[in-house]
Amino acid sequence: MLGRVLGLYLALLPSPDPPPILDVVFPSFPRHDALSALTRGPLRFLTSAWPWRSLAYLSMSGLSGGAVLAIPLVLIFKLRAPDLVVISVAAVLTVIFVRLIGLPFELWRLRLLDPELAAQVPIRRRLAPRQLGYVVTSMMALWWIDVGVLVFSLGAPLLLLSAPLQPDASTWLGIWLAVLGGMLLFVSAYPMTAWMGARAALARAILFPQDRALGEIVRSRARLVDAFEAERRRIERDLHDGAQQRLVMLTIKLGLAQLDAPPGSPLATELHDAHALAVDALAELRELIRGIHPKVLTDRGLAAAIQDVAGHSEVPVKVDVLVTERLPATIESAAFYAVSEALTNVARHSGATRCSVRGEVRDDLLLVEVVDDGVGGADIGRGSGLQGLADRLAVVEGTLVVSSPVGGPTTLRVGIPCRTGSSE
Repeated sequence: MLGRVLGLYLALLPSPDPPPILDVVFPSFPRHDALSALTRGPLRFLTSAWPWRSLAYLSMSGLSGGAVLAIPLVLIFKLRAPDLVVISVAAVLTVIFVRLIGLPFELWRLRLLDPELAAQVPIRRRLAPRQLGYVVTSMMALWWIDVGVLVFSLGAPLLLLSAPLQPDASTWLGIWLAVLGGMLLFVSAYPMTAWMGARAALARAILFPQDRALGEIVRSRARLVDAFEAERRRIERDLHDGAQQRLVMLTIKLGLAQLDAPPGSPLATELHDAHALAVDALAELRELIRGIHPKVLTDRGLAAAIQDVAGHSEVPVKVDVLVTERLPATIESAAFYAVSEALTNVARHSGATRCSVRGEVRDDLLLVEVVDDGVGGADIGRGSGLQGLADRLAVVEGTLVVSSPVGGPTTLRVGIPCRTGSSE
């Protein structure tokens, strides 16, 4: 019952600054956190969900910590015999409570603290040591600090707000004190959210400690991707400026030779066939160049490149990509090939009659969504190319979320951290 009530309460909280186009949280990379919310303007911070999330999280700390503390206290005062047996029984009951109720509650409550981190910490039957360490630290060592921060932040504002209700307070003094309390109530959101951000950092440090070797592997992989991307662009440039231009000249010369040949002669027929083969080869080369690295992506950016690839799709595609600034080349390339692969899958496997591509940049996060009305049933692990796409996105710290129930629709969401204003 308690879980349902808390779940309903959490569901009623607005998500922190949801994007207007893509109302989705990508769980595999940092999107928003409490500390970054503090760096925004006061109006934007105070109207976001983070003050409410902080209030809910700190309020729940008193509930969880009080429950853990109540078990031994009730036994000791009820039996009035704090001997070794009673203390042992109280300790065992406390451990059982922490394992059966405290662990799911704390990991569920982690969604308020850090949605990304909560998505990466599944509740397992076998308790992981790091999960146990986090739960014990949170429920037995930090809950009283949470309550202290809550009382410190809200105590004075609430006391001042209640001034007009005091029987011995003058009317004007009570009103001025209430106004001051209201102003302090807005200010109180800052220490609560700051402490919540510190708690999130501590949770991340306990559950996912930094691994220098892993970090070096990630950086090395990123350097390799940059090198491969530069090589792809060089190959595209060489094919575009070299082989393609020679094929164009060959097509023109064959066309001119065909005009000079006697009509209906064997030579005219051979020239006609050769000209057709040259035209087909030129078309295939252009498709190959577009697949290696489309020139429109380099020259005009992501939105134009997506519009271009959508125009070549066998399924009608509605494009609404609100990306006007140039992004880093690796980001644009990863997003473009994600959309290209998604549209290829739509044409080959979905049986869809229409498709849509939407995208935007919000808070240094590139969000792209591809939706089709096909039969659904897409699975990353079933050889549809989605696993390779997810791996490619992971190199640029991106994420891929696929929702494809049987019967459709299929929704593919891509999120990539980015910085606007640079194309290098």
